[in-house]
Amino acid sequence: MDERSGRRPQAYRVALSQERIVLAIAVLIFAAAAVGLPGFLAPDNLIAIVRSVSVLGILALGMGLVIIGRGIDLSAVAVMAMSVAWFLQLLNGGTSDGLALAYTLAAVLFIGLLNGVLVAYAEVQPIFVTLATASFVFGYVRSQVITQDAVPVPSGHWIERLGGLRIADIPVEVFIFAILALAVSLFLRRTKWGRYVYFAGDNPAGARNIGVPVRPMLVLRYVISALIAFVAGLLTAASLHSINTRIVNSSLLYDIVLVAVIGGIGLSGGKGGVRNVLIGAALAGILLNTMTIIDIPLLYQNLIKAGILLAAIIVDGILNPRDEQTAQQGDI
Repeated sequence: MDERSGRRPQAYRVALSQERIVLAIAVLIFAAAAVGLPGFLAPDNLIAIVRSVSVLGILALGMGLVIIGRGIDLSAVAVMAMSVAWFLQLLNGGTSDGLALAYTLAAVLFIGLLNGVLVAYAEVQPIFVTLATASFVFGYVRSQVITQDAVPVPSGHWIERLGGLRIADIPVEVFIFAILALAVSLFLRRTKWGRYVYFAGDNPAGARNIGVPVRPMLVLRYVISALIAFVAGLLTAASLHSINTRIVNSSLLYDIVLVAVIGGIGLSGGKGGVRNVLIGAALAGILLNTMTIIDIPLLYQNLIKAGILLAAIIVDGILNPRDEQTAQQGDI
């Protein structure tokens, strides 16, 4: 780790090989689908591919930021679904936009802070913390706050109009994904705090010794992840004109991890970036669209995705072996 040059560790550069391999696979699948599947290259289908991965990619941005800093956020989908469900319920109950948004943002920030504080200061492993907060958020909101699984967007609300908004015939969520990707990329690569994320993920003890505020930065990453999840939830509600809380029990969380890991973000921390998320999202979008056109049953689609995720984790373990320092999760 070189603080003065800001150069990434060697393992980061190794991860770029995985990035190129995944990109090549995505191109090959795209070419094969273009030749073998009628209608694959139709403009509407290409737009559908990009739109389908926009929310997934946005969630993967938050997940990737946490993983680079040597953590994981299993509460992202629960925060996404339940915060937006409560927001919509408040709106349907007559609460003003500003007040409903203030309540919801306060709750989202609290969950992000809770995750970060428990991981950074109580030194509980992130997989257990975020799994517990995900279960709590879903259980509490569903049993005590909202009255139904699917909460509709109020008729004529700006969220409803957002779902139909297009720029140059491209859905607005694609542009929001691009803007967020650029913002996260600039944060990671052009700011001192972004370099701190890599330093802390690569070597927490060494980062602390040179004055990096490792624990506060870790809390910040979980807060950002929670806020990004809320944005993804708003876009989901805009697209579907409702939010279904049962999405918490779907395979979406595994898809998010798949996008981050298969794109080349190392689970051992300190490696990867937004480009890896974009490549992982591209492969996921092309693959899911191809399987849908071929009419592969959802059960087998999930099996294929699970196999790919398992393979990605194995490859990550080979390319980015966990040394003794990396194994000290409690240190962060």
